[in-house]
Amino acid sequence: MLRFHYKKPNLPPSRSSHMAIDAFSSRRSVFTEIIAGISSFLATSYIIVVNPAILSQTGMAFSGVLTATVLVCFFSSLMMGWYAKNPVLVAPGMGLNAFFTYSVVLGMKVPYTVALGAVFWSGIVFFLLSFFNIRTHIVKAIPKPLRYSIAAGIGLFITLIGLANAKFVIANPATIVGGAVLGSNVLTFVFGLLFTAALLVRRVKGAILFGILFTTLAAYPLGRYWGLEENVKPLIQFNGLFAPPDFSLFFKLDLVNSLQLSILPVIFAFVFTDMFDSLSTFVGIAEAANLLDEHGEPKNIKRSLLTDAFATTFAGIAGSSPGTAYIESAVGIEAGGRTGLTAVVAAFLFLPFLFLSPLLSVIPSIATAPALVLVGVFMISPVVKINWNQLDEAIPAFLAMVLIPFTYSITHGIIWGFLSYTIIKVVAGKTREITPSLWFVDAFVILALIME
Repeated sequence: MLRFHYKKPNLPPSRSSHMAIDAFSSRRSVFTEIIAGISSFLATSYIIVVNPAILSQTGMAFSGVLTATVLVCFFSSLMMGWYAKNPVLVAPGMGLNAFFTYSVVLGMKVPYTVALGAVFWSGIVFFLLSFFNIRTHIVKAIPKPLRYSIAAGIGLFITLIGLANAKFVIANPATIVGGAVLGSNVLTFVFGLLFTAALLVRRVKGAILFGILFTTLAAYPLGRYWGLEENVKPLIQFNGLFAPPDFSLFFKLDLVNSLQLSILPVIFAFVFTDMFDSLSTFVGIAEAANLLDEHGEPKNIKRSLLTDAFATTFAGIAGSSPGTAYIESAVGIEAGGRTGLTAVVAAFLFLPFLFLSPLLSVIPSIATAPALVLVGVFMISPVVKINWNQLDEAIPAFLAMVLIPFTYSITHGIIWGFLSYTIIKVVAGKTREITPSLWFVDAFVILALIME
């Protein structure tokens, strides 16, 4: 009995099947980008609470800073996604807000209106440096060990601020600083710190935000149900859930007095810190996610830096410390974000918080303290890139790193890091390693030191 076997011909896929596959891939990629945007938002959203908590210590209204923070996050991240086409979020930078509050306003006694003016002018300078590609020469002028150590020093500075806000570290005339007596405040902070650390170790998305919320709930009984014997006042008072945005800080910047010679070192510090924070973020994320162009540089780096400059300029107008690219964007990239849609999705997730200032203002400094301490963990990681056996680079790097927290001034760490690097290289007979650009920077920091 004969059997006839029909063999299906190997026809090329039809146009309709190609379209179906493309449509499915497109839907899947859009869904992935949306999930990535949500992930990046959860990783970055703690700044909505932490930034007002820090800047409000200058006398600026918490609700006003919160409105400014949300708007900087929204417009800058939107621009990063739409214009620069990068999956990177932009928000007021940690370290920059600490420098604004503790070094400039509280330390140098500069009015916050003048400090906001300095933020604005630093954004303009950053924009010009990025537009004309001058940043390339400046980047080459800064020794890598100093870049790494300054980042680590800022991390230690932020950690110290967190420990002080929690009253875990207190002033002690005999030993300069000391540890607090174990009590209700300290125990609440420790519980919050360990809880947040556990979430980070478990790689829970939004770990820092959840840690802030947990510590806030844990702090509610203080002064109500326990800690009474220590005369602890209630840390949390509810004043409602919703309120209209507070635009009281808009255009409060002092553009004239912020151009005084005594403020130039502040502008320089803002520009320097913002530039290298942004560059290191873009380079690190691009290398990890392979978001590189044909020359091996981060994709759309010029547009990305122009966006960063816009964020800082707009921050000065809105009433916040400088905006910068956030390394936490790597969380969304790890979730599959590869296009600007990731940043656009995250940008719109910030907007509802414009109307939640009464709810967010209940979060006490003891609840944001664990976040500050743990942010320091991430920022200190570059120290492993320093060659500690090469003393002519290790010593200046070490001085820059420790002087930032020990002098309570990012500016002093930068100044003495640069000067010690140059002097030690000259003494070591390695003058050729000092570039003309670095000599120029040295002259500028000496001028900044004289004008203090």
